[in-house]
Amino acid sequence: MSPEEVIQRRVARELHPGTLVNLGIGLPTGVCRHIPVDSGILFQSENGIVGMGSRPPEGMEDEDLTDAGGGFVSAVPGAATVDSTLSFGLIRGGHLDATVLGGLEVDENGHLANWVVPGRMVPGMGGAMDLVSGARRVIVAMQHTAKGRPKIVPKCTLPLTSTRRVTLIVTDLAVIEPTDAGLILRERAPAVEIAEIVAATSAKLTIPDFVPEMTLAD
Repeated sequence: MSPEEVIQRRVARELHPGTLVNLGIGLPTGVCRHIPVDSGILFQSENGIVGMGSRPPEGMEDEDLTDAGGGFVSAVPGAATVDSTLSFGLIRGGHLDATVLGGLEVDENGHLANWVVPGRMVPGMGGAMDLVSGARRVIVAMQHTAKGRPKIVPKCTLPLTSTRRVTLIVTDLAVIEPTDAGLILRERAPAVEIAEIVAATSAKLTIPDFVPEMTLAD
């Protein structure tokens, strides 16, 4: 199982029937592959889809059905398309139960930096700031390190997306919860030892006496 699939399967277990969930560009979009179509979870994309499904089979792509990053997606039965005003009204109005976003850095305060990519020109932060500020739960889905460098750090060096603390961090190594007392290690990935997680994290981690292994979605 790839690191990306470990993350996506674990995030899928955080989502519940009857909720409206935004999936960010990139790795988070793949979470819907691990959620049954009839789960009762509705996925929203800020470009105006409510009821987004996973990428269609090759040859079945529809150029009018894409996620916010331009990747091809499908639409589940009963899906709706809306304009940008309504889509961002859902986000800014606090109607999203959760958002799942990629991350470049998360610090000991639970602050996320995810919109400026070093060395690349980006057109803007898109919906990232609105999503982190407006969704009830903010789940960061990212690999634990980048080119061997920790992405969970004492203090973000990249521009923050929001000063609001995120709800949960899910990586290919661990599940970490930001709290008033700092970052708490809640779970470890299958076959991953706590020492490996600590070595890959430059931020301070609180480690409970017992850290269970992740349970991944089917």
